[in-house]
Amino acid sequence: MPEGHSIHRLARQFSSVFAGQRLEVSSPQGRFSAGAARLDGRVLVDAAAHGKQLFLGFDNDLFLRIHLGLYGAFDFGGDSTFLGASSIGAPRKVGEREVASEDDGAAYAGPPAPKGAVRVRLVSPHGWADLRGPTACEVITDAERAAVVARLGPDPLQDGADEADFIARLRRRASPVGLLLMNQEILAGVGNVYRAEVLFRQRLSPWRLGRDVGEEEAAALWADIVSVMHDGVAQGRIITTLPADRESQADPVPREEAHYVYQRTGLPCRRCGMTVAGTEMGARKLYWCPVCQEH
Repeated sequence: MPEGHSIHRLARQFSSVFAGQRLEVSSPQGRFSAGAARLDGRVLVDAAAHGKQLFLGFDNDLFLRIHLGLYGAFDFGGDSTFLGASSIGAPRKVGEREVASEDDGAAYAGPPAPKGAVRVRLVSPHGWADLRGPTACEVITDAERAAVVARLGPDPLQDGADEADFIARLRRRASPVGLLLMNQEILAGVGNVYRAEVLFRQRLSPWRLGRDVGEEEAAALWADIVSVMHDGVAQGRIITTLPADRESQADPVPREEAHYVYQRTGLPCRRCGMTVAGTEMGARKLYWCPVCQEH
């Protein structure tokens, strides 16, 4: 499932290549035909993300709300003026991905014929975007958008995000912090990778109860989440290891050296050498070091 940094990159791409343009909106699959008709021919005003929620705002005061979930992904294309990634999303079989656009030199002749179950297609004079497999895709009002955001915790990637709000939400709960970081009502945008990695970086046990996390620990946890997620936005991928903890100093960082514990069950911890452990928590895979995260 794409984590918050990917959705913020999606919002940036939509703002860059579609904002201010009148779009043709359709549903080749047919499942979103009524919603597409409400947006067809309208101008995209802006695009914004809150956690894992993407909101595309149109000039008729309606929003297209999208949650990609486990299977959702966008494909993009266009003419020579259309710059950005060609694919952003998280097909479960290959994991989260972002594929850079490659110009093959062919003349642009409009969007290609839809492939597969395209829920929504957005077309501008210079490019197109196809959405497949989202968990949520609906047209909503501004009041409904505000209600969705109100149910969510603070987003570490937003300017002015409320650190104190996160600390309060975390420390009033008697659930393990490994569950709380994945709870979008506590913190918006963190998924399985960031959960495992920031808990390791902060030497926190996933089983420590939220109410037992000290204020200074919670503040340090928030600061680290803000830091690594902003890195994710800048880099287009999640890299949480420090150079000193990698075998290679190559740029870009090799995939197998990008993380401390995520998907490293049975391998030695990069810090202490203990075997990285794995189990399930909240119906998702959990990875941690029993030594570095003992407390």
